[in-house]
Amino acid sequence: MRAGDAAQSRRHTMSVLFVTGTGTEIGKTVTTAAIAAAALARGRSVAVLKPAQTGVTAHETGDAAEVERLAGPVTGVELARYPDPLAPATAAQRAGLPPVRPEDVAEAAAKLAASHDLVLVEGAGGLLVRFDADGHTLADAARVAQAPVLVVAPAGLGTLNATALTALALRSYGLDSPGVVIGSWPAEPGLAARCNLADLPDAAGAPLLGLVPEGSGGLSPHAFRAAAPDWLAPALGGSDGFRIPS
Repeated sequence: MRAGDAAQSRRHTMSVLFVTGTGTEIGKTVTTAAIAAAALARGRSVAVLKPAQTGVTAHETGDAAEVERLAGPVTGVELARYPDPLAPATAAQRAGLPPVRPEDVAEAAAKLAASHDLVLVEGAGGLLVRFDADGHTLADAARVAQAPVLVVAPAGLGTLNATALTALALRSYGLDSPGVVIGSWPAEPGLAARCNLADLPDAAGAPLLGLVPEGSGGLSPHAFRAAAPDWLAPALGGSDGFRIPS
């Protein structure tokens, strides 16, 4: 099988993909929405699973709903919602609510995968943010689910170290990663961002699979859905014309 054929096969057989970040507020939700939009454009059914939604009250819009607003008709599921904008373990404790366990996440993802072509599991913060008092994390959930983990990273200074540490953690858990996506690519990238295009794959030990333009979450849903496939490589269901700027 040729390399291109192998990538095409992986793209259509991958049913559960975890999405983590090297930190918070770096574009995980918009990246998740872009992947969902690209999959929907190809006729695939999509579910978005948010294991622990923090920092929103019962009547506010969460990340899964934001993905649906931007991407289109996805099945959005939250396992738990905590009002304080904290790590899930701390937020659950402060709210007096049960934490999310890795087995809960894996079971929910498997159920969704039985009726959807693609299930995107969006984490909270970074890979090793604690979900419960025992120290379980999104990495534990991905290991139980036996699913790959996509890394979303920022564009500029500091991203190489944070990405390398995330990749190291993934390897320590025995987890595969299809690659890394820059979650907010600046309209006028500086020297560090431009150099990081070449350096991020080395830091991640995996290819650069997407550049989501900054401010994409502010686009109208129609514009977002039309543009999203061009931001992603074919391995994530994106356009065959995806190119990394030279």
